[in-house]
Amino acid sequence: MTELKKDFYHKSVLVNEVLEYLKPQPGKTYVDATFGGGGHTRAILEAEPKCKVIAFDWDKVAIETNKPQLEEEFGDRLEVIWGNFAQMYKLLRKEGIFQIDGVLADFGTSQHQIFEQAGFSVHKDTPLDMRMSPSHQRLTAEEVVNKGSLKLLRDIFWKYGEEKNTKRIVDAIIEMREKTRIKTTFQLVKLIESVSFKSSREKIHPATRVFQALRIYVNDELGNIDSFLKASVKMVRPGGRIVCISFHSLEDRPVKQFFREQEQLGILTVLSKKSVTASEQELEANRSSRSAKLRAAEVLKNPE
Repeated sequence: MTELKKDFYHKSVLVNEVLEYLKPQPGKTYVDATFGGGGHTRAILEAEPKCKVIAFDWDKVAIETNKPQLEEEFGDRLEVIWGNFAQMYKLLRKEGIFQIDGVLADFGTSQHQIFEQAGFSVHKDTPLDMRMSPSHQRLTAEEVVNKGSLKLLRDIFWKYGEEKNTKRIVDAIIEMREKTRIKTTFQLVKLIESVSFKSSREKIHPATRVFQALRIYVNDELGNIDSFLKASVKMVRPGGRIVCISFHSLEDRPVKQFFREQEQLGILTVLSKKSVTASEQELEANRSSRSAKLRAAEVLKNPE
């Protein structure tokens, strides 16, 4: 792995805003539900020297790469658990933890995953996998592309990618897979390029939305967000905060809707009436922050 790619682990977004809304306090325990490169975890531990962080990640490489340094620096103030944040409720209870004082989740896909894990990048020829944690998952993007029905593929590309060329792309996939199995990213990329409308105004690669859609479907990303939000209102003590960072509307919308519904029920009070975005200074320093949106809420009571 190059030094540049190591740096990708450390480009956590909206760090100052996370600390402002999470508001870590001495003697309290916080969960970083998406450990990644440990940037947010480090910021929380440094901001409040007497708090503890429990971090989750289902990417074993992320844990093996970034956990040792943080453990060396912060000792028993840090605990890292290998697991999906959708299972937060179950995994914390297994550790004997029934309530926490705040939780953060960054739903973005890390640059490391995009560049290093099989199937994520449209610019690198790898097996068409897309599993964030092969140890936890069986379904691959290759299986979806080669065995999914015409209706399923159209639904995936339109719902999770909002791909305008969905019909043409799916028809081309059905035609190609009757002749040969689609096994690699470049096979799929070239197929999409061959049938996509080209526009000078389009800034992203024509296969980007299809890859996003497949990744979301394979990893059940939206289902995981829903499970995480439901667990958060059960686990966070009254007075504690829930902070979520999203990178596209499919992630942001369910957070916004959930917070609004829970506020109407008297469970939460929304702290960010509008989504919080990166400052001009951060936008200049970290391009990854340009699409980041933060929403935060304070727990008033736990649901019965």
